[in-house]
Amino acid sequence: MSYLEKARDLQAKIANGQLWEAFEQYYADNVQVQEPVGEIRNGKEAQREAIQQWFGMVKEMHGGGCTSITSDEENGVTTAATWTDITFQDGRRTKMEEVAVQKWEGDQIVHERFYYMMPPMGDQAPQQ
Repeated sequence: MSYLEKARDLQAKIANGQLWEAFEQYYADNVQVQEPVGEIRNGKEAQREAIQQWFGMVKEMHGGGCTSITSDEENGVTTAATWTDITFQDGRRTKMEEVAVQKWEGDQIVHERFYYMMPPMGDQAPQQ
């Protein structure tokens, strides 16, 4: 399976509500994840905790998807542009868009870096 096929499968599983299955399958135990604010998480368990904390801030998910996926097969790097329409626990609703750049070794992601900016929070549904 090519890196592009793996990245597409990862996004398809997430879209089908299989986030944790995709996480277990595609993330290496020693994965390093970097956020735009400079935070770096080392290891699968640290990333699992960060995902759980993020979901704890979410009151409702209204939709999401992947708008594009690219792959550099020679270097084992994929990039996925995604969006999520969410309402936070405090009632604010926003459309979050991000890009994830993933470095693969074999069948698993060993490094992932996110790029995103949170749009201004408002109580109106996002435009699509």
